[in-house]
Amino acid sequence: MERIDLDKISQEDLELSIKQSKLLFKFNHTEPMTEEYLKLLNELLDGNIGENSTITTPFAGAAFDKMKLGNNVFINSNCLAMARGGITIEDDVMLAGNVQLLSNNHDEYERQVLLCDEIVIKKGAWIGAGASILPGVTVGKYAIVGAGAIVTKDVPDYSVVVGIPAKVVKTLDKDKFPE
Repeated sequence: MERIDLDKISQEDLELSIKQSKLLFKFNHTEPMTEEYLKLLNELLDGNIGENSTITTPFAGAAFDKMKLGNNVFINSNCLAMARGGITIEDDVMLAGNVQLLSNNHDEYERQVLLCDEIVIKKGAWIGAGASILPGVTVGKYAIVGAGAIVTKDVPDYSVVVGIPAKVVKTLDKDKFPE
């Protein structure tokens, strides 16, 4: 887990944050699926986006240069990606609307300190509408996170989790998925 003191942020990090805020504004106000839209998305993610992957606006968050999307990733509207701790989304992942990817949180006592830990969403996972994935969580291969779930712990491959906090309610047949 990485600790970042926001009171001691470097000038370079501050300038990057401002640049990303401006790019995000432009991205959210550009006609979808145009050449300009795709160019802005690629720039926002610092080139860390695979083929045939997209994010539907509006999109929000921070530290997008620490976010990596594989191939064929679809992120629906109103996603909040707080990526300071890193967010890796592997191939063929789908995120429904209003999903929150929260790779950082504030220290309970030193509120200006961010505690950051990477989120990993593995190949073929599906994250339901309004779900929240918290810092340090890995969502397993072909797993499903139910709508509105709050995921505080790793999700095993091929599992279906629901609830607050999310709990495994089913295991999918791994033989029904391509390898």
